Amino acid sequence: MAKSIKKKRSGWIFLFLVVLTYLILFATGSDEVDKALYESYKILKMIAPLILVVFFIMSFINSFIDAKSVAKHLGDDSGIKGYAIALTGGVLSTGPGYIWYPLLQELREKGAKDGLVMAFVYARAVKIPWLPVMISYFGVKFTLVFSLYIILAALFQGVVVDKLKL
Repeated sequence: MAKSIKKKRSGWIFLFLVVLTYLILFATGSDEVDKALYESYKILKMIAPLILVVFFIMSFINSFIDAKSVAKHLGDDSGIKGYAIALTGGVLSTGPGYIWYPLLQELREKGAKDGLVMAFVYARAVKIPWLPVMISYFGVKFTLVFSLYIILAALFQGVVVDKLKL
């Protein structure tokens, strides 16, 4: 419990330090502050829809999926089905990776195996919207083999993490 409170407090401390840094730089009249704030605004505008999607998914998980259900499908006894879910989810997930971290943390807290989280994150390297571009540059055979290698490597990484019990 104390560790969880410490984690939450450290996030607020980091936010406070960032805001304080911006205020100090703003007070000194630095032109770079305006540029940094504008870039931050553009990034926030770009990721806001993804944050909303992840927030909706997390709300859904909290409301309708209990720890027993997560443990059944993604826990220690999930077997190959758990890896299939993690790999498929990783390939289908979109947006920046850090958007998915709160959801993955929540799933871990509800009983998901670390290896499945690792497999999900690794499988995100396959980007479905970019496959046609890759095919146009490298051909179908190369793209399929390369994507298969990424998925197999994601599976391997997940199994290794599970065996190491990190």
